[in-house]
Amino acid sequence: MLIGKDVTVIGGGIGGLAAALACARHGAVVTVLERAEAIREVGAGLQISPNGWVVLQALGLDAEVAANATRGQAVRLRDFRRGTEVFSMPLRDPFHFVHRADLIDTLHDAALGAGVKIRLGVQVTEVEARAHEVQLTLADGTQEVHGLTIAADGLHSAGRAHLNPRSKPFFTGQVAWRALVPTSAALAPEAHVFMGPGRHLVRYPLRGGALTNIVAVEERDAWAPEDWMLTDDPRNLRAAFIDFCPEIKTLLDDVERPNLWGLCRHPVAAQWVNGPLALLGDAAHPTLPFLAQGANLALEDAWVLAECLAGIPDTGEALHTYQSARKSRSARIVEAANENATNYHLRPGPYRFAAHTALRAAARVAPHAVTNRFNWIYQHDVTG
Repeated sequence: MLIGKDVTVIGGGIGGLAAALACARHGAVVTVLERAEAIREVGAGLQISPNGWVVLQALGLDAEVAANATRGQAVRLRDFRRGTEVFSMPLRDPFHFVHRADLIDTLHDAALGAGVKIRLGVQVTEVEARAHEVQLTLADGTQEVHGLTIAADGLHSAGRAHLNPRSKPFFTGQVAWRALVPTSAALAPEAHVFMGPGRHLVRYPLRGGALTNIVAVEERDAWAPEDWMLTDDPRNLRAAFIDFCPEIKTLLDDVERPNLWGLCRHPVAAQWVNGPLALLGDAAHPTLPFLAQGANLALEDAWVLAECLAGIPDTGEALHTYQSARKSRSARIVEAANENATNYHLRPGPYRFAAHTALRAAARVAPHAVTNRFNWIYQHDVTG
């Protein structure tokens, strides 16, 4: 049970704030430890698919998020050089393109309204789970002892390192740039994927079409840090996509400060819980950005974890029930995202020609076939 129970959440991102809010709504006394000095705007777009949206609805936040979002209608796959459409896929409703900062602001305000305490500038460097408590070591060397602790501290989670010390990522040979630019012409409420040899670029509108979100991925040998706050020279981005169609080259001309990060594959954590410690979101199951499910999985985790803790009196049993409910689904989605990268990067030749021909035929004969392929993702409702 959560009524009156102290809960500590490491990380003030989407998963951490959603978990804090959900637990507080069940009567817990929640404190969030966030390493940043402020909850600030981060320039990135997110795709919230129906499986994530149902969590926002259950938390009563859907109307506020939707007010600043773009309701997505389709994904269009296009040839990199000519810009011609290869395939279009209608999106399951409700599907939204959301600025990460807008979602964070909504979760942050709702958490504060529910009584959650947020401690800023607190970086947790080490976590040690014991039978009935969790010891945290902070960046300044101080140590704190907490009870039930949720590690939602992302890719480089101290909680994950404690529970899975042998788990190591590897560089995929791909890097990604993120950028936001003001929209110069009206865009349809769609995600467009420009597919090229060893590269692809995704763009979609944000904030009602005021901004265009760009994610560009390139295969290359040169390693890049796994830190998507690293700023790169926009000339490197333009050079990587120099042979793309004029529409893309014009779009990239407006990019001023792209963020660059190396894409690494992390295994889904073998162990998610121990004692009163649980992993959540990227700390448990980092995923590559090729199915746009990172934020959605974090929202699902947050809801399921809070429901398990609220409905099962024994904390240990509740945490193990949460792991059992989430682990296999998360692993399946992570693997599906890994496979999608290959589909976007086909090189010229018979296989690429055959694949694109098949997609064009499917668009004419069964346009919903690909959408239906992912029903197991989008139609999953953890709140039902």
